[in-house]
Amino acid sequence: MHSLVKLAKEAIEIYVKEGFEISPSTDLIPEMREKAGVFVSIKKHGELRGCIGTFMPVCRNVASEIIKNAISAATQDPRFNPVQPAELNDLVYSVDILTPPEEVKDIKKELDPKKYGVIVSKGLRKGLLLPDLEGVDTVEEQLSIVKMKGGISQEEDVKIFRFEVKRYR
Repeated sequence: MHSLVKLAKEAIEIYVKEGFEISPSTDLIPEMREKAGVFVSIKKHGELRGCIGTFMPVCRNVASEIIKNAISAATQDPRFNPVQPAELNDLVYSVDILTPPEEVKDIKKELDPKKYGVIVSKGLRKGLLLPDLEGVDTVEEQLSIVKMKGGISQEEDVKIFRFEVKRYR
């Protein structure tokens, strides 16, 4: 297990069992010292159990971003009840570090659901979908899902941004 994933796991386990947020170590590996958007995903028996993240950094470094988003994925994802201590042994974690979003001008040439995640926006409504998700094989499926997540109708024109991730398991 990569040290970024170990940090997410530790943050969740301590928060769920003891109710407090850990602080990042002062001895951070290079990937943890940088600033980037981070998503933490939790699965239980192969099914999504929580996923929360930031597409732009809001914390001082990736380590802090992982801790904050890991706890949020376990306790604040509105699609799920908070993770309980009895579940901890059944959970599998992944951490995605995002590149800065770039605007897409030509969806046919610039999007690939296996390589790029997408962000759509219309006014204050936004949706984000990570890349390389099981069951999302076409750009059309990806855009349909991300619009739905953002509360945007399929017919509405949107600004589209893409990003890449480095996924750690």
